[in-house]
Amino acid sequence: MDDYRRIADRIAADIGGGRLRPGQRLPPQRAFARRHGIAPSTAGRVYSELVRRGLVVGEVGRGTFVRAAAPDGQPGHALTEAAGAPLVNLELNYPAVPGQAELLAPALASLLRPDALGQALRPAAAAGTPVAREAIAALLARSGLRTGPERILFTGNARQAIAATLASLVRPGGRVGVERLTYPLVKEIAARLGLVLVPLATDAEGLVPDAVAAAHRGTPLSALYLQPALHNPTSRTTGAERLRRLADTVHRLGTPVVEDRIWAFLQPGGTPPLAALAPDLVHLVDSLSKRVAPGLTVGFTVVPRGRVEAVARAVRSGGWSAGGLALEAAVRWLGDGTVDRLVTAKQRDARRRQRLVAEKLAGFAVRSDPAAYFAWWELPAPWRADTFTAAAREHGIAVTPGTAFSVDPSRTPDAVRLGLGSEPEPVLARALATLAGVARDGAAAGTG
Repeated sequence: MDDYRRIADRIAADIGGGRLRPGQRLPPQRAFARRHGIAPSTAGRVYSELVRRGLVVGEVGRGTFVRAAAPDGQPGHALTEAAGAPLVNLELNYPAVPGQAELLAPALASLLRPDALGQALRPAAAAGTPVAREAIAALLARSGLRTGPERILFTGNARQAIAATLASLVRPGGRVGVERLTYPLVKEIAARLGLVLVPLATDAEGLVPDAVAAAHRGTPLSALYLQPALHNPTSRTTGAERLRRLADTVHRLGTPVVEDRIWAFLQPGGTPPLAALAPDLVHLVDSLSKRVAPGLTVGFTVVPRGRVEAVARAVRSGGWSAGGLALEAAVRWLGDGTVDRLVTAKQRDARRRQRLVAEKLAGFAVRSDPAAYFAWWELPAPWRADTFTAAAREHGIAVTPGTAFSVDPSRTPDAVRLGLGSEPEPVLARALATLAGVARDGAAAGTG
């Protein structure tokens, strides 16, 4: 029977004709079934068909809402971009600064010699090279972590370092404690490895130690994953005293930790890593891609002494080793000061972009840090994350809905994350002004 499709066609026509407005809530399925004289199961199929067509979105515990995107999937009238133009990317972060390529080029000249290039093109081991380990150890020492080079392993990028470390620590079905809002790719990694993510309470300072202990008492946690420095997406940074309490808690419980420091380089003189307080339990993960360029995909992890071989096995089995050419380039850029110069430039760049956020989104509830390359925007009522994201796309701008970061599907924040690092500053300024207008207009009209 195609009856449910015909009903779905009528609802689609109402959406296309504006009789059902973006953000409008559809009636509960039982009420819809009574209104249309159909079985509840048929109503369920209608709603599923509308979701499949991308016309509505269902949210656990909240209902089914009309999407803000146009039914044909094409962008609407853009304030900053012509229809059909590439989206302004405030979704991903690829920070680059003027003159970056000119800074990077000289150190690569030595790699053009046949002998050097031949060596660089050989496969790299998980342990990299002695020179690479020394270079990363020196980099980490400047952030407050003094570690033996023998504890450092390399991967193709930070995501692979996270995956390899978790794979070495947690068996399928094991529980991993995470902040309630976490890096979206950690959710994907956990799904692929068969791990169960346990959302833990946070406050203004980050992960709450008592929440870790309480979760562990119920069913033991196999590991924790956390971002204490410039947490993605909220930009929150955990202070020194809270870090000490977390270190005490994981020592008492014996729980290993994966500490993600991917954005910490933007905070000169920031708090030392948790790995400095609990080196026997904490696996620190970082990368050079944000410091240097997204095309330089070299990740690394600092591993407790007794776990080096276990993590190295996971790197090898996953095929996650760093490329030799990228590793050699990284060594040269670290050695000649290029990375330090780029870091300084990006620290200044991020602060300029945050000033644009403060100016263009003044009066809105935006949480961020002056050093961060992203901002967490808690939307004004009645906007919801999904419909605002779709409305932004209609105006040629891509943002990330808060639902992408939420570990608990029943607690979806009405917020979006703005990535500030990918677009030139004038484009970013226009996009922020456009989004502010979208938010105000939608709130005034009562749609969202």
